[in-house]
Amino acid sequence: MTYQSLISVDQLNRLARENERAVVVLDASHDLFDPAFGRSAYEAGHLPGAQFVALDQDMGGHKTGHNGRHPLPTREQVVEVMRRLGVNDDQQVVVYDQCEGSFASRVWWTLRWMGHHQVAVLDGGLKAWQANGRPLSQVCTALPAGNFSDRGQGMPTVTYEEVLKNVSAQARLVMDARAEDRFRGENETLDPIGGHIPGAVNRFYKHNLNADGTFKTPEQLKAEFEAMIGQRPADNLIMQCGSGVSACHNLLVLDMLGLGLAPLYIGSWSEWCSREGSPIATGAAL
Repeated sequence: MTYQSLISVDQLNRLARENERAVVVLDASHDLFDPAFGRSAYEAGHLPGAQFVALDQDMGGHKTGHNGRHPLPTREQVVEVMRRLGVNDDQQVVVYDQCEGSFASRVWWTLRWMGHHQVAVLDGGLKAWQANGRPLSQVCTALPAGNFSDRGQGMPTVTYEEVLKNVSAQARLVMDARAEDRFRGENETLDPIGGHIPGAVNRFYKHNLNADGTFKTPEQLKAEFEAMIGQRPADNLIMQCGSGVSACHNLLVLDMLGLGLAPLYIGSWSEWCSREGSPIATGAAL
């Protein structure tokens, strides 16, 4: 059996018991305010056998100052990184972070973008693993090089120009995954300008979660998403956030619910607010 969206602690353990070599676990721990956090957290304790994947160095591209805080890496870069981490084309990949899954979701999305479908986010992350009484390890053992390959575009994206055109056309509904105060233009701590793309609606990614950091039931999530998007197909949406990371959390939910693949605006708000002449709205969504 393979997993393409979420996987529970019990399901991961069952897979590993059946065939340990069939699964590669990636630790995507990260902190937007502390670039050294992810590596240090991994070294302090991780799932046994897990490999560390760095959001900035491994999963990030070249920054120009006008393409956002987390631009896409090249496809060649992803191949090189995944092979170094020991990932093979026929393996199930499981990605986790400390708890909420936003960083793990960006890695999940990137592998799906590369055409690797056997990838899932660990529901509840490291916190759920520990809550289930599972051990952590401080042993960092590299795996043999993998044969991961680029199997073609698996996830759609949109450019700044397409999103700008949509502001007037309103052909697609833009869904912003940032916290409500940042969406309104208040308490902006990561980007130089606050606000949101005109016409966007706000779905803070943490609303996908229960208090313990695990995802809500599919029934709950479906009702909440349909209340916002109605019966729009996924390709009539544009998913964005601050820098194309937490938007992947909402994309994971869409995929989990079978609602389709919506395009991701990679540059998101960090690119939008850096481009001269970008229209900006503040306050709550209309």
